[in-house]
Amino acid sequence: MFKHLKNDLPASIVVFFVALPLCLGIAVASDAPPFAGLIAGIIGGIVVGLISGSDVGVSGPAAGLAAIVLAAIASLGYEAFLVAVVLGGAIQIVFGILKFGIIGYYFPSSVIKGMLTGIGIIIILKQIPHFFGIDKDPEGNFVLFGKGSNVFMDIIGIPQNLGVGSTIIAFIAIGILILWSNVLVKKHSIFTLIQGPLVAVVAGIIFYVFTKETGMNIAESHLVQVPVPDSVDSFLGQFTFPDFSVIGSSEVWVTAFTIALVASLETLLCVEATDKLDPQKRVTPTNRELFAQGSGNILSGLIGGIPITQVIVRSSANIQSGNKTKASAIVHGFFLLISVLLIPTVLNMIPLSVLAAVLFIVGYKLAKPQTFKAMWSAGWKQFVPFIATVLIIVFKDLLWGIGIGLAIGIMVTLYHSFKNSHFLHKEGEDIDDGKVKMTLAEEVTFFNKATILRELDNLPENSRLELDVTKTRFLDYDVIEILEDFSEKAQNRNINIKLISERGTVENPESFIDFFKLRLKTD
Repeated sequence: MFKHLKNDLPASIVVFFVALPLCLGIAVASDAPPFAGLIAGIIGGIVVGLISGSDVGVSGPAAGLAAIVLAAIASLGYEAFLVAVVLGGAIQIVFGILKFGIIGYYFPSSVIKGMLTGIGIIIILKQIPHFFGIDKDPEGNFVLFGKGSNVFMDIIGIPQNLGVGSTIIAFIAIGILILWSNVLVKKHSIFTLIQGPLVAVVAGIIFYVFTKETGMNIAESHLVQVPVPDSVDSFLGQFTFPDFSVIGSSEVWVTAFTIALVASLETLLCVEATDKLDPQKRVTPTNRELFAQGSGNILSGLIGGIPITQVIVRSSANIQSGNKTKASAIVHGFFLLISVLLIPTVLNMIPLSVLAAVLFIVGYKLAKPQTFKAMWSAGWKQFVPFIATVLIIVFKDLLWGIGIGLAIGIMVTLYHSFKNSHFLHKEGEDIDDGKVKMTLAEEVTFFNKATILRELDNLPENSRLELDVTKTRFLDYDVIEILEDFSEKAQNRNINIKLISERGTVENPESFIDFFKLRLKTD
């Protein structure tokens, strides 16, 4: 696992700088103590990373659970909520044992790509206020639209509320990142070992220190805010423990199942997405991943952390930084732990606008314009579920986007099935004894009733129908009834029917129902 440290160590540094503000921000958005987000990030990196079979996935607190956690804490209280987190983790382990990990594979590729693109757009939109130093509540705002302040209102207000210092260092940081990735890494191997995001962060700290007493100073509200304990007792005092006296509460169990279901679904979709992004195209064992996530959530809940999932932002940053094994996820967890213990005051000098520049690059790579072009070129059956998923994720939320994208994907599949239940070939239409050949598909269900019935009703009188079921392996009883009814109509319209199967040819069968029952018994 550690033989690729020259690749994994730089990647872990990038993931650390991406994960740190997100851990704090998601905790604040969930109305949980900021330290709870750091606990979840540390456990997601070290514990889940060690147990997981994914080489590219990175786990930690996720924004998709923020609304659920917020409501649960308000309803149950924090200690009772932690009980639900522990129980949710245990339920996830049961999911893994029951092999529920396969669920993620039932989501169409167009929906997965839409999820990645939608998340990329949200990352970019949410970082614009940080980039320009205007958001008064930079880490607590996860709503694009809504009452009061939101991302779009902040963006509109940029000219009036521009933070000069934040903006200057943000442009310097993004210049460093682009120069590093497009030019310097090609010049010398040292630029691969020392990552651009690390240099950008160091530049941000230096800028903050030297401009504190000038007109370009950066306000503390626009810096990373890590809790700074003043003693061992104050550090230990940040941990909260669950109150298991409420374990019999139905509300606690409902919350636990909700956390387990949503966290598992987010994780499985992230696994599907990151496996597609992985340059080596490795396949993550999904049931083992559920076991790993469940173990992480049990431990997180026991010591006061919020729920954990595999997270696409951190995972994609990990992949884009050139990681090779899961060592990068594990090391990033240790970086979080060490930084919280040893250098919280240094971390609190990092401008959020610098981290916004790092996330800009991550978001752009997820939502490249080429992706839209490729999905458009793939045809409407791919583009419609894709664009619907993107738009609903951006304007509503992640789970709504995935759910509606999946529903549209299913409808597209049903429409495709409706259109392709049979192949119709007509011969001799200009003569009285014209022959019509209908070949049924391998599987024909009740969804295909309408199109088959329409074709049969449109057959001209005095024609000859060859019905080929040689390749048909499943024929719904509803369709057999349609054929049965048509055989009676055919006599009145003088239509001759020849039924062709792998067992021979039957002229004008007396009963389609009896024929297919006999065929089924013979098979």
